[in-house]
Amino acid sequence: MIKFCSLFSGSSGNSIFVGTEDTKILIDAGLSGKKVAEALDSIGEDPTRLSAIFITHEHSDHIGGVGILSRRYNIPIYANKKTWDAIGKSLGKLSEDNKKTIEGDVLFTDMRVRGFSTSHDAADPLGYSFFHDGKKVTVATDTGVITDTVRQNVLDSDVVLLESNHDIDMLKNGRYPYYLKKRILGDHGHLSNDTAADFLVELIENGTERIFLGHLSEENNTPDIAFDTACGKLKENGINPKCDVNLKVASRYYASEAVTLK
Repeated sequence: MIKFCSLFSGSSGNSIFVGTEDTKILIDAGLSGKKVAEALDSIGEDPTRLSAIFITHEHSDHIGGVGILSRRYNIPIYANKKTWDAIGKSLGKLSEDNKKTIEGDVLFTDMRVRGFSTSHDAADPLGYSFFHDGKKVTVATDTGVITDTVRQNVLDSDVVLLESNHDIDMLKNGRYPYYLKKRILGDHGHLSNDTAADFLVELIENGTERIFLGHLSEENNTPDIAFDTACGKLKENGINPKCDVNLKVASRYYASEAVTLK
């Protein structure tokens, strides 16, 4: 059994739970330690049982609560070397025993974790896939494009959290300054609804049955627009979004539906 739940997903803070009977993992903790602990409790998970926190990259909406959670519950933190270098002292004082550097797959008693490169303006950003008992769960956010590496690692997943950050017209016509619009639209920015929707077709055609759209911009997107864009693209390709896939938008403010694969 592997359980997946997006606790928070959006430009204001991100945290995801993936767990088995023996291994309980957070991907990022971009909100306060208190909020993350409360979200875990809301889905029946105990923060004292967390096995690790895996960091995708060093931006504050992904690491804001990591330090306090690690200190409070004595949780190991995993990141690659360049991300650790970029984090520096921003997590506060940490136990050296809890600073783990990712080098290849990370093995737990009943779970394997694989990081893969994404295309974002951070030191060395990662997405993650989690493997347990023939099941695969993947988190892929903060990537400006679907690279071959992203595609190879996300395909064949049973559950996917995929970035659907912005509506292109909302972003272009919105109040963000030009440099920020250019950053978000660039290859090292964030996935648009349209690009995410195109990739959904590939995912579903390769067997993915549960997809959450995540990391929505509060300024340049809405859950309805992201969902409708995805559904429109699926219908264009002969996929029924009500029957052929379980498609949802991950909430910005609270834990989304928990998914359990057996």
